[in-house]
Amino acid sequence: MNAHFDTLNQKIEPLREQIIQHALYQEINNLSDLQIFMKYHVFAVWDFMSLLKSLQQHLTYVHVPWMPTKNKETRRFINEIVVGEESDFDANGKTMSHFEMYLQAMQSMGANTQEMGRFIELISNQVPIEEALDACMINPETKAFVRFTFSIIQRGKIHEIASVFTFGREDLIPEMFIEMVKELKANHQSALDDFLFYLERHIEVDGEDHGPLSLKLMDEVCEGDPTKWEEATQVAEEALRMRINLWDGVVRKASTLLHGI
Repeated sequence: MNAHFDTLNQKIEPLREQIIQHALYQEINNLSDLQIFMKYHVFAVWDFMSLLKSLQQHLTYVHVPWMPTKNKETRRFINEIVVGEESDFDANGKTMSHFEMYLQAMQSMGANTQEMGRFIELISNQVPIEEALDACMINPETKAFVRFTFSIIQRGKIHEIASVFTFGREDLIPEMFIEMVKELKANHQSALDDFLFYLERHIEVDGEDHGPLSLKLMDEVCEGDPTKWEEATQVAEEALRMRINLWDGVVRKASTLLHGI
């Protein structure tokens, strides 16, 4: 890539390593642990779509009358990811978003979808994100994670949104989830089939396609501007810290509920 990209990678590598080596992956070794994890993680699955749709609004033309945008490759890349995330196929060939796929996996294993259902109902009725989060019985780390995502979206700087998307989500997902897949396969239960499909689908799509393309996206939106690269680096670091905080919160909640700590 370039020197800016190398600098960014060097700064975020210790945080990436903390996430990949996080104790969470060792904590989740049975169905009850996984149910707790999914109750909170589903909010990160949901707000990822808002990051993606924000990029689509900025980098493609979604208004009428339509006009061609400046960069044809970026336009195609974003639209391809939207199709893959919003209209993928589940294990039975049924079309659904990855968010809906995740909810289906939660339902298959008896995980609590009530709070996410409450949240979706509230925002569909035009309740502001902040109020909808406050109305949900979820831990503060999950609320902080979603609030950070929307603070970046609302700031409206494309290079910051792309950085959180690339380094806090797309580029990270394959390495982050492969650890969990290993643990789950070692303790396989039929109730986990839908979730294993979801994880393996993410590893396949994000690792082989979306991840590498999102790195090209960063190069384009930063336009060689040192200030944009610095801001992109700062929000990438913050996004990874928010992920660590989210994982810490899940581990604390699991310990409290399952072990009486």
